[in-house]
Amino acid sequence: MSFLEEIQRRRTFGIISHPDAGKTTLTEKLLLFGGAIQEAGAVKSNKIKKGATSDFMEIERQRGISVATSVLAFEYNGIKINILDTPGHKDFAEDTFRTLTAVDSVIVVIDVAKGVEEQTEKLVEVCRMRNIPMIVFINKMDREGKDAFDLLDEIEQKLGLKVAPLSFPIGMGYDFKGIYNIWEKNINLFSGDSRKDIEETIEIKDLASSELDTLIGDNAAQTLRDEIELVEGIYPEFKKEDYLNGHLQPVFFGSALNNFGVRELLDCFVDIAPKPRAKQSEERLVKPDEDKFSGFVFKIHANMDPNHRNRLAFIKIVSGEFKRNTPYLHVRNNKKLKFSSPNAFFAEKKEIVDISFPGDIVGLQDTGSFKIGDTLTEGEILNYKGVPSFSPEHFRYINNADPLKSKQLFKGIDQLMDEGVAQLFTLELNGRKVIGTVGALQYEVIQYRLEHEYGAKCSYENLNVHKACWVDPEDSKSEEYKEFVRVKQRFLAKDKQNQLVFLADSSFSLQMTQQKYPSITFHFTSEFN
Repeated sequence: MSFLEEIQRRRTFGIISHPDAGKTTLTEKLLLFGGAIQEAGAVKSNKIKKGATSDFMEIERQRGISVATSVLAFEYNGIKINILDTPGHKDFAEDTFRTLTAVDSVIVVIDVAKGVEEQTEKLVEVCRMRNIPMIVFINKMDREGKDAFDLLDEIEQKLGLKVAPLSFPIGMGYDFKGIYNIWEKNINLFSGDSRKDIEETIEIKDLASSELDTLIGDNAAQTLRDEIELVEGIYPEFKKEDYLNGHLQPVFFGSALNNFGVRELLDCFVDIAPKPRAKQSEERLVKPDEDKFSGFVFKIHANMDPNHRNRLAFIKIVSGEFKRNTPYLHVRNNKKLKFSSPNAFFAEKKEIVDISFPGDIVGLQDTGSFKIGDTLTEGEILNYKGVPSFSPEHFRYINNADPLKSKQLFKGIDQLMDEGVAQLFTLELNGRKVIGTVGALQYEVIQYRLEHEYGAKCSYENLNVHKACWVDPEDSKSEEYKEFVRVKQRFLAKDKQNQLVFLADSSFSLQMTQQKYPSITFHFTSEFN
């Protein structure tokens, strides 16, 4: 296959939703259709001890939630699909925001009973800012939930989307009969038998035919005819270019757990989803079909394999071909690096790849030279934008609970922070270490991973901090700045990049400080230089 054909057949997307809407289950079913796995492990069921393929961290198996973003790839109908399964839990939102910089499109999963939830609103907002094409999948149709039209209204109002249903449910919950596929004009009847991997579809060219009545009964048939007429009357016709520009969002209905409506989603996705897109760097717009390689790190994961203490940097390829054993320029360090075993993924299975194309995600062994947001190129100086650190919401001192293990503890903290799990601040006054996170659940994950992956125990102590602000003085030699450093000494810390951070203990003291030292700017994200 030629280079251009390889790009044409790539689809890289992320799945986002509120926790428990069925994101990981949907990911598994897509893999099932792609022939990548033989049996899906329902995330919640205790009968199947397998656990989901995409959750490989011990804590994820215990909690039944996804903590890390995992990368899965499979082939379907000649198309190479890369899925990034993101954590839905809001304590891990930063990981999800970063992942959205690496995808070309998104599938939003919504629970039929709960409708649009707050976490979904936040994530969709990020997608809208970047005009990422979205497909909506309304899940759990085999349970009682909201009326289909009410749900579509809610999606339009709360998420600010413009929807075009491409399939429509026939009843729901106990009366759930199946799905009418508007996109392919056929009907898929629901048997409720989850052992059947793939349900049969029956082609129906004309809804007015009496065949429909025989299939689903007169009442259901009449209701469906009325509803489809309504759908065609209210909602705009689906146009592919509106979807690709982020102005129109197709909607599908189904039940991921029962494998229902998933094939329709996948077939349509392969047909309409965007191929790898151009990406803006600070210097210029980079197109996928350029012959020179470039890519960026959007995630770092330590200890993919606990026996080897290895770190993996996940790289999204933006342009050109990435070849094994070829030296590439690490732009920030201005150093050439060569990779002898780049990995392609399937959850915890990895294989070494010789050549990868735009749209692919590659894992590179990292000895500590990568940070999130780093760019690799064939020599051109490029910096890809858009992977900021946000000001954390929670702050705690981290203490060493086992004096004999301090080396392990510091190494562990260091590596986990590089991964972007949380942020580390070192106080200027006494060198104590403070960990800032977006959500409180992160502390448990850090504690758990320090103990199980590095053999180090830690304890936490609360610290009253309202916000961490990055300090940006107009003139670092001015008297005003020197006074600020002297007066606020006990509230100052350095982050991992050695940038000065002011830890304000309340919104009032932050305001007062801003008024008292007008020549100093305080930033809430770390990307301001």
